[in-house]
Amino acid sequence: MSTETKEETFTLEEILTSIKTVHRLILWNDDVNTFDHVIYCMMKYLDYSESQAEKIAWKVHNEGKCPVLEGSFTEMEVYRKILQQEGLTVSVD
Repeated sequence: MSTETKEETFTLEEILTSIKTVHRLILWNDDVNTFDHVIYCMMKYLDYSESQAEKIAWKVHNEGKCPVLEGSFTEMEVYRKILQQEGLTVSVD
């Protein structure tokens, strides 16, 4: 009895994409948005408390960026679009 084995090949990008299940929404510093606007958006759309949102605003200001949410790529894309419509600079990692 003969058994045949079929070999599959994958690109590095396909492998990395398949193993990365958690994506991050990154908020970036800019010269346009005020602290109050950033805090408002973090509270309204991401359900942060005022104190948590203020810490995020300071971290973005001091370090240039801050991860604000983790989840599936699709979920992060939804929040990215919402926050971009509010004028914030965000990306998905």
